[in-house]
Amino acid sequence: MRTAKITRKTAETDISVEINLDGTGQYSNETGVGFFDHMLDQLSRHSLVDMTVRAKGDLHIDDHHTVEDVGIALGQALVAAVGDKKGIRRYGECHLPMDDAQVACALDLSARPFLVWNVDMPTAKIGTFDTELVREFFQALSTHGGITLHIDMIHGFNSHHIAEAAFKAVARALRIALETDPRKADAVPSTKGML
Repeated sequence: MRTAKITRKTAETDISVEINLDGTGQYSNETGVGFFDHMLDQLSRHSLVDMTVRAKGDLHIDDHHTVEDVGIALGQALVAAVGDKKGIRRYGECHLPMDDAQVACALDLSARPFLVWNVDMPTAKIGTFDTELVREFFQALSTHGGITLHIDMIHGFNSHHIAEAAFKAVARALRIALETDPRKADAVPSTKGML
């Protein structure tokens, strides 16, 4: 089973993340940040990665530490669950439309973290959620998950739709990248022999 459980406790947050890469998209996410929970639900549902996240953070300051640290823990869980990467497709991509918004994602589970973020949020807030935290989450996920991650907004004018399209596009790309390649299930997808 490609599963992992990560706990992360700092002076700012106390986080537990449990994932199953071969799941059906079942989720139970409770971070204390409503919009973020909604986005994590989308990430799980559309990647088919079962996900349970519990986070207690210093929300009296703001949502930043909670969102970033969940990204860190999820990235670490992904690395632990995927193991040596034997048999995975490695690459994934998706153009995701959501009403006015279209967001493209291309990613590589390369162990070489790099984030390209070409997304402009029209507003500073979605409800009480700071829209800049969407990038912070993906930066943490990329860095600690060893993912080369490109996220590009094609168009859009509603911040909620843009953010949700980004999470869904990444989820769909992850789903492809994590799948077993039936033509090469016995090998790591690299000429180096390891990732």
